[in-house]
Amino acid sequence: MAAVAVVLVGFAGCATVPYTDRTQLIMVSAAEEMALGADAYKQVLSKAEIVRDPVLTAPVVEVGNRIAAVADKPEYQWEFNVIDDPKQVNAFALPGGKVAVYTGLFPVAQDTGALAAVMAHEVAHALARHGAERMSQTQLVQLGAVALAIGLGGQSAAVQNTAMQAFGLGAQVGVLLPFSRSQESEADHIGLILMAKAGYEPEYALALWQRMEARSEGGQPLEFLSTHPGYGTRQDQIRAWLPEARRYYQPNAAARIVPLPPIPNAAAASDR
Repeated sequence: MAAVAVVLVGFAGCATVPYTDRTQLIMVSAAEEMALGADAYKQVLSKAEIVRDPVLTAPVVEVGNRIAAVADKPEYQWEFNVIDDPKQVNAFALPGGKVAVYTGLFPVAQDTGALAAVMAHEVAHALARHGAERMSQTQLVQLGAVALAIGLGGQSAAVQNTAMQAFGLGAQVGVLLPFSRSQESEADHIGLILMAKAGYEPEYALALWQRMEARSEGGQPLEFLSTHPGYGTRQDQIRAWLPEARRYYQPNAAARIVPLPPIPNAAAASDR
């Protein structure tokens, strides 16, 4: 099994993340990643209420297109949609430039500056190929689990079960969750640069996370058990990266900061 792992790693590509220059181990081709992203996007949209009201979709499409332009990935087929779900204060991006924003984000973001911070963060995930990297990380952990199971073949069932549970917990808390948090931080870092290049002041990202923290009322899980950095960590990191992001900032009169529209009638303007 160790030999198999070595062979797989040998076939894996080493990539470099834009802006941060971090080296990645990726075992999924870009074409496969984009195809998986497109399929997953179709599945999500097929089960969601897609907002058609241009009052709500226009700011998302406009901000998204500006950020996509500076991301400089012409091979991506960028697509931006709004999903009507007031309880989801969130957005996501799938490989290949498939982005969606939930209506629940509008009241918290409040304006197009904060919306740009969220969308730049999501675009950064796609730009940095975080999806392919997560798949590769999971594959390596699975290989480790198989190798451990083979190594424990002569042990009792109780010993095997205990060892596998310990391995699973250790991989989750010690490898997968920290890896996810590092990707989220990296997306924040790259996102600040992208929004600045697109003409949005990067300080709006800090204001967004301050509102997110105020809204949470201390409800965030312990950071080491979470897929995302804590609010305090996130704000400290953003403050540290702001001077770098400001160097990319190019004021653009077209990238206007305007209030986001209210969403009380979003459901009535949606298609299942």
